[in-house]
This record gives sequence, structure tokens and C-alpha cells, in this order.
Amino acid sequence: MSAGASDGATSAGAATGAPLSVALLTYSTKPRGGVVHTVELAEALHDLGVEVCIYALNKDEGGFYRPPRCPAVLVPAAPPPAGIDAVVRQRIAELEVGLRRLGARHDIWHSQDCISANALAALRAEGRVPHFLRTVHHLDDYDSPYLRACQERSVLEADACLVVSEAWRRTLRADLGVDAAILPNGVSLRRYSPAPDGRDAELRARLHATGSPLYVTVGGVEPRKNSIGLLKAFLSVRRRLPGAQLIIAGGETLFDYAPYQREFEALAREHGVWPAGASPAGAPPPLVLAGVLPDALIPPLYRLADAFVFPSVREGFGLVLLEAMASGAPVVSSAQPPFTEFLRDGESALLVDPSRTEDLARAMEAILEEGVRRRLRAAALEAAARYTWERSARIAAGVYREFLGSRRS
Repeated sequence: MSAGASDGATSAGAATGAPLSVALLTYSTKPRGGVVHTVELAEALHDLGVEVCIYALNKDEGGFYRPPRCPAVLVPAAPPPAGIDAVVRQRIAELEVGLRRLGARHDIWHSQDCISANALAALRAEGRVPHFLRTVHHLDDYDSPYLRACQERSVLEADACLVVSEAWRRTLRADLGVDAAILPNGVSLRRYSPAPDGRDAELRARLHATGSPLYVTVGGVEPRKNSIGLLKAFLSVRRRLPGAQLIIAGGETLFDYAPYQREFEALAREHGVWPAGASPAGAPPPLVLAGVLPDALIPPLYRLADAFVFPSVREGFGLVLLEAMASGAPVVSSAQPPFTEFLRDGESALLVDPSRTEDLARAMEAILEEGVRRRLRAAALEAAARYTWERSARIAAGVYREFLGSRRS
């Protein structure tokens, strides 16, 4: 598909009055937070009249988790080699090769991750792109020296940086001496709402989601999602509420969390809640690992929840919290930034120390009280409505024009 190229490699659109031409780059087509941010922001920019094109690595030839409403180019990617360092090197090289072949020109090149930022840095050195911006969703504590250097280079070599929260703006300034603009996440109130759409019953049957109470989380099983901490809290809740059920959806990731996932499985098996053979015939399984669900089933997933529980210990923003809140699910989350930037404990959510299992378990029970649920849902819907992708797109367009203006001057 055409990239919607402008007439020149530099700020042709801004200089001539033509629509601004923007390339948004992401390392994947699967529904991780940064990828969802890319697609939603691109569509909102498109709706504002910006000529925007998404470039993404197409790792399994399956395309995007849902078709974007704006132009998109899928860059071929081969099966991954062994070892995460080798995987990242290959993905960077694949993006470089794909973008060289396409030869597209845009006013703005905007990377959403370490992989695409490193590819753009190489292309900038060759004179193929004039500059690039980098949104930092979060930074990881890598053991690998190569990954640490790759991540740091993706930030320090960008011509300008953006972040999705104040917490990460402070971190970039303190740790790397980089000043960044804030471009927050958003939520589509058309897609996410408390109103059933006919797929709720289908999803309930598909997941055997008939437990009571029913807890839902999104993000798969991995360390920064605090999945083992959540499982321990859930096991504590089940001692008092034996009908409780936990659904964990998502899990698409570049990294191998097998040791952590084995520890999670061992704990679940020890307590008899591992999905294989965990429940008597006819009884709902206590634990459901739903994997990556079709995009159309994510809004009803939130609506099924008696509570959405997200005790993550490291996020850029917490996009899924906005989606759950807009869907009417009362929320339990972590009492730490960035969540505390848009959630108020006892008002729009119940916030706890994610390291304190019993505090998390008590919050998971407290949120079942009808008065608490009613209060949280009303405040959460109001909070979610303040974060729209249209607002994010207008902020982005302003950042782009300011950046181009500073380059010209």
C-alpha cells in the first residue's frame, strides 16, 4: 500500500501548506500497548486530516490485530533466531531493509519502540530520513548489555522524545538527561462502553466464564505484570470465595518469560487451579489463560468482569485500565505512578501496594461491595472520558509542527 509520501524528505507538507505527512513505526502487529497506541493514534491523526502511514514488522504474516483505518505498510520479517539479542538485531535489520526498499518520504518519522528507533537512526545516518522522534512507553531493566545499549541509543539518538506519562518524563530527565513532551494514551468511547453488543454471551461461553466473582486482567503472564502476585492474591480470595474465577488474556511479547511462567504454573498446580483438570465436571475452571483474543472480543471481556485487576509494577501508562474503565469494569490497580496520575484511590479505583499480597486480596474482595462498585464505576467512566485519542492526536500534531518549526529556524 502507498505510504502517502510527501514531495520531499524534509518538512514539505508544513512548508507548502499541504497536509502534514507522518510515518508511525512499530515493531509488531500484535495488540501490545505500544502497538495499540500506534494504531489508535494513527487513526485519530488520519481523522484530523494528517497524511499518516503505519510501518510495522509483520512477524507471522498475519497482519494487524485489526485492520487500521489509515494506510499501513507491513514489512516482512523472518522467523526469529535463538536468543533475544539475535532477535532484536534481526528485527532492526529487517526494518532497515524494508524501509530502504520502500524509499518513502515523510515530514515526520515517529518511532514507538527501541527496534524501530534504532532502524531509523541507521537510515538517518545514511541520509534516507532527515530525523526521527521516539515515544518512550517505558524502559526495561535488561540483563543483556546489548539490549541496554540498544534501548539507551534509541532514546539518546532521537531528535526529539515523547512519553506517555509524567512519571516517565521525570525518569528520562533524571536518568538520561532527556527532556520529553507528554503524549498520553487515550481510549475510544465508541469501542469501549458498558453497553453489551451481542458478543458478551458468546465470549462467556467461549471462556467458560461463569465463575462468581469473575476477575479479569490483560497482559499475559510476565514479571512486570506481577502475575504471580496476582495469582497469590486470587488464591487467598478463593479460600473465602471458592467460586471465584480469574481470566488472564493477552501475552503476545517479543521476550521469553518461560522461567517466570513455569513458576506461575507450578504455583497454580500446587493449589489445584491450573486449567488442565483443575475443576470437577460442569464447574467453571478457576483459572483461564485466554491468550490473545480477537480484537472484537476485548470490549466484552472487560464487561464480563466483576473487577478488572491490574497490579502491574512497571507500565508506561496503563492503557488497558482506560479501556476497562470505559467499559464499566471497576478497577483494582497499583498505588504507584503512572497509575496515580489518572486514578484516585477510593474514587475511580482501589489502589494497593502491588507487593503486598493480602492488601491486593482484600481490595479484590472490597470491590465486590455494591456501593463501592457503583461509586468506582461512575468516577471511572468520567475519568476515561477525559482521555480520548482525538485529544492525543491534537497534542501529537502540535508537537510535530513545533518540531518542524524549530528545525527550520
